[in-house]
Amino acid sequence: MDTTMPKNSQFNKYYRKHQKYLKLNGLRPKTIEAYSRAIRRIGNYFDCRIVNLTSDQLLDYFNELLECHSWSTVKLDLYGLKFFYARVLDKTWEDIPLIKPPRTSRIPDILSIEQLNRLFAETNKLSYKVFFFTTYSMGLRLGEGIRLTVGDIDSVNMRVHIRDAKGNKDRLVPLPENTLRVLRNFWQVT
Repeated sequence: MDTTMPKNSQFNKYYRKHQKYLKLNGLRPKTIEAYSRAIRRIGNYFDCRIVNLTSDQLLDYFNELLECHSWSTVKLDLYGLKFFYARVLDKTWEDIPLIKPPRTSRIPDILSIEQLNRLFAETNKLSYKVFFFTTYSMGLRLGEGIRLTVGDIDSVNMRVHIRDAKGNKDRLVPLPENTLRVLRNFWQVT
């Protein structure tokens, strides 16, 4: 399904208004892009006539979307359209009876000791080795590891304050003794 910007002045007016509301509501850039892409895709599908969509039209759209995209894309399009109707059009949203997929829990990939040793052996720069060790040993997401500062580390209580984590939330994670030792050795060298 096409996500290019439709060429329709009325649609473009609504789209720009949608962009403003997304930013004013403090949504994350990736959420803004996902909701915007959803509105472009829906606009293209319905030939820019998205103001008065019926439940049947939406069911057809989401059914077709599910044939070529994942459930997460379907959900993003649904939430993007709900936001569009509520904020931009100031209309009440009629819930669409979508059957939700079964919840699956995926175990995160865990590197073997051999894989970790190879990663550290092939990393030449000490700061990168320390970064990989710290990020992996504390189970951080990549962005969390990148944003980590010295001030976030509480060596007295052996915990680390992760700021602005997923969902714009803060959290505390345990600080392993080995990680603290590696960080202290690194700070002495640099």
